[in-house]
Amino acid sequence: MRLRDFFLLPALLWFLVFILAPLMIVVGVSFATRGTYGGIEWLFAFENYLRVFSETYAGILFESLKLASLTTFLCLVLGILISWAMATADSSVRRLYVLAMALPFLTNLVIRVYAIRVFVGVDGPLQLFLQFLGVPFDPFSLTQNKFLVLYGMVTTYLPFMVLPLYGAFEKFDFNLVEAAQDLGAGSWKILFSVILPNLKKALWSGALLVFIPSLGEYVIPDLLGGAKNMLYGNLITEQFLKSRDWPFGSALSVVMMVILVGLVFVMQRRRGKVS
Repeated sequence: MRLRDFFLLPALLWFLVFILAPLMIVVGVSFATRGTYGGIEWLFAFENYLRVFSETYAGILFESLKLASLTTFLCLVLGILISWAMATADSSVRRLYVLAMALPFLTNLVIRVYAIRVFVGVDGPLQLFLQFLGVPFDPFSLTQNKFLVLYGMVTTYLPFMVLPLYGAFEKFDFNLVEAAQDLGAGSWKILFSVILPNLKKALWSGALLVFIPSLGEYVIPDLLGGAKNMLYGNLITEQFLKSRDWPFGSALSVVMMVILVGLVFVMQRRRGKVS
């Protein structure tokens, strides 16, 4: 055994024990049956997967995919603008931008989401301000709605898009932009023909880093969306913790994993073609 293989052995064991083995257990449980009192009966069945693709649960999956796609798109647009501003700023200001982007990682996600909830909540600063202006509003619908969930998702995952793009912008040759301007290209032409083609690898990486956690997110929809906004991550959590239907929860998890692995595979092929 070579020295390199020896050092890779702990990582391989960690992968087998803590990632691959639990995944295999989840796949096995997804084909089992829920017991009368919430246990697992090892009777092989496909009913869990048939339920996953029923109209109700397929609708929840579609809503989750739509929200994750919209979150990724908004992070993409904002990420390009912010990372461009960071890369072209003075070095002293650039450090502050990078610190601002890294700051959310120093705070727990639940605390950040609760901060948003307090800000828009009853007697929060936003509602007091609207009352001061005399704007009529429903105080409870303002605290939990789909727009708030989208806002929480974008603010949470925006740094995952900005940081890869910022790294790509730092290596970008801005003389290409000046050359395109000298040749008479407009702003949109420069963006789509000069800048974005040189950022494709970073764009794919950022899109993956945002889309994957967005699809399985359950804390943000739970705290900011309320009971009326059920998403796929919340559905899986409820099956394991409240309904105690582990086989069905496992089937939901397997379907989500297949979607994400398929997406990563497609994006890796696209990145390979770009390279």
